[in-house]
Amino acid sequence: MGLAAAGFAGAGVGIGYIFGKMIEAVARQPEAEARVGKYMWIGFALVEAIALYGLVIAFIIMGKG
Repeated sequence: MGLAAAGFAGAGVGIGYIFGKMIEAVARQPEAEARVGKYMWIGFALVEAIALYGLVIAFIIMGKG
């Protein structure tokens, strides 16, 4: 289960990076908020999906042990 936590740590870093860059982009160009926000949520979903895949794989491995 510890390896699943490592997957969530990577996802946490990725999500923090995505939201940080979104805030930076909106601070530079406020009128692009809607366009940038759409891509931010897509990126968030993809990074979060990777974390959930890691959790599922951890449960599968635990079940076989």
